[in-house]
Amino acid sequence: MAKREINEENVKKVLEAAGIEANDIKVKALVAALKEVDIDEVIRSAAVPMAVPAAAPAASLAEAEKKEKKEEEKKEEKKEVSEEEIAAGLEALFG
Repeated sequence: MAKREINEENVKKVLEAAGIEANDIKVKALVAALKEVDIDEVIRSAAVPMAVPAAAPAASLAEAEKKEKKEEEKKEEKKEVSEEEIAAGLEALFG
């Protein structure tokens, strides 16, 4: 799958292609950390679970939108209360 060796030169090429300036120390650390890792096995194991729950993100998105809408409504309610409090405070000051 990977077909290329994971070395400093190849990692730098990928980063540069993504528009990221490569940090030599971090690249060396990454390559060293991946030295004993079978990348093909990691890709295979990561690809399987991703294909199964296709409908879950849509449900999560809908729930997130509902939650965001409720939060916005709460903020509007708080804003109204705050405006009323301001008006009461100004009335108390200026009669």
